[in-house]
Amino acid sequence: MHQPTILVVDDDPTNIEALSSALLEHYEVRFAMSGTEAIAMARMMPRPDLVLLDVMLPDIDGYEVCRLLKTDRLTASVPIIFVTALSDPVQEERGLASGAVDYITKPFSPAIVRARIRNHIEMRRAYELLQRLAVTDPLTGLANRRHFDEALLQEVSRHRRHGMPLSLVLMDIDEFKHYNDLYGHPAGDDCLRLVALTLATALRRPADLVARVGGEEFACLLPETDGKGAAILAERIRKLIIDLAIPHQQSNVAVHVTASFGVSMLDHQHQEAEQSLYQQADVKLYQAKAQGRNRVIGP
Repeated sequence: MHQPTILVVDDDPTNIEALSSALLEHYEVRFAMSGTEAIAMARMMPRPDLVLLDVMLPDIDGYEVCRLLKTDRLTASVPIIFVTALSDPVQEERGLASGAVDYITKPFSPAIVRARIRNHIEMRRAYELLQRLAVTDPLTGLANRRHFDEALLQEVSRHRRHGMPLSLVLMDIDEFKHYNDLYGHPAGDDCLRLVALTLATALRRPADLVARVGGEEFACLLPETDGKGAAILAERIRKLIIDLAIPHQQSNVAVHVTASFGVSMLDHQHQEAEQSLYQQADVKLYQAKAQGRNRVIGP
């Protein structure tokens, strides 16, 4: 595991040196000497795991820096600890009210600073793990239906703002109930994992999202992709699933596992809601099944 990164924000070189000496053994330490510099550095990748922030800065005060970081979606989740000479309880209350997770007064004990940093980083990691679990399908490791629904809303909104095409591919493993009945649910789970891995490998762009949206149903959300491009991708995935050569002796389609696909698209001339985009793909998927399965029906 990489060393956590701490961003120290203080305009006093003596304080910077003291915090550096206390932290360098266990953390990667970065420094900023103004509020403006702190905000810029907090937004840089990789983002800090925690910010140690002084109140008194030469340009904007630490409370305003904290507020700005907490209202920016890129930095809102980064915990902030005030380290300041202002020991007035009113100032401490103000610091915590601005979004900080802790407030340490100078002069500080290095051991106490390290302990509090460690506790807050561990709490953040636990929270992030819970967040990931909440949007991840536990069987396949893909995005779950909740994550997909949220992403669909965001991408439809972005489509409306910028007019770029947005496509959706729905995929269903053919006659999967028969597969489970013949081979058993553990084998069915293995089949789902292999298909999920195939989908995840086929989608190479960071903006693309593949999700498990039902028992044996998957969705590929494809921003800035037109219907033709989405159909080509779906056909490539269809062939990759055939290439897996997973036996399916109970299938009426083939002797191996196959899948059916429905593709829909929004472009600058179509402003349907996200439900319509999904429904269109679902209709195309139904048509693919009605026409014999193991095929792609596009927009």
